[in-house]
Amino acid sequence: MTVPQFDLLTVGETMALVTPFAGDSIIDAASLRLEPGGAESNVAAHAAALGVRSAWFSRLGDDPLGVRLLRQLADRRIDVSSVVTDSLHPTGLYVKSPGAGVSYYRAGSAASHLSPDDLALVPLDGVRVLHVSGITAAISPSAHSFMLALIESARRAKVTVSFDVNDRRQLWSIETAAAALDVLARRADLVFVGRDEAQRLWGTASAADVRDRFAETTELVVKDAEFGATAYTAEGEFFEPSEVVTVVDAVGAGDAFAGGYLAARLADESVGERLRAGHRRAALTLQTTADLVDERMTP
Repeated sequence: MTVPQFDLLTVGETMALVTPFAGDSIIDAASLRLEPGGAESNVAAHAAALGVRSAWFSRLGDDPLGVRLLRQLADRRIDVSSVVTDSLHPTGLYVKSPGAGVSYYRAGSAASHLSPDDLALVPLDGVRVLHVSGITAAISPSAHSFMLALIESARRAKVTVSFDVNDRRQLWSIETAAAALDVLARRADLVFVGRDEAQRLWGTASAADVRDRFAETTELVVKDAEFGATAYTAEGEFFEPSEVVTVVDAVGAGDAFAGGYLAARLADESVGERLRAGHRRAALTLQTTADLVDERMTP
């Protein structure tokens, strides 16, 4: 029997994230932190914190920010040995100002130059779950082509494909996003989507409507912010309410949920426990300005 190299492989852009330590605006903050920020590496970090053997693949600039991010991700027990360092294109950057949104500086980044040529470098052998998101498809046409090829390669290798819709309105038109994300979701085994983003993209008003649209999806998780999340599997429909917390910043909570859910799934926990594990992890992230939590905290 083949021993899995990694339980979880995530693939997608990570940028340098600048954010205040406290809940102040970026303009008024007395001190700032600089750390990794990216949906897929966030998921890997949350899962790794829960004991999952995790790896992350992408392209980073061969620059000081790229070096720093690789070191920080490795410190979070994520395997980054396959990440490509790109001497021609920079590491992306984004700035989070609590209460005022996020500013991105990612145009022309190293990750936006992902292409099907990178497929041979992705460490898929022995992986149990591949996790990707719609962000990769949105950052460039070549990255979109890479994403489609990666999912097909994973399916041929019998690797479970986990897909977070993760629509980013700044990156593409609603019409393009709706069509492209629908195609990607239908090629995945497990799909995460927010009820609100599904309504924006496809006009589905409820979790049940989303299920009707993706009736053939093996495992579908519809998140509804502070209310809870509903999972649809072959075993039936399951709902778990969100944990009640004081929210400092909501950015990154969806990635935390996915990381907790996938960790529980990889441990063969029940569907209800997968949802509860997702909520627990998201609750930690909601209480910080960072995308990731201090791992000295107990999940």
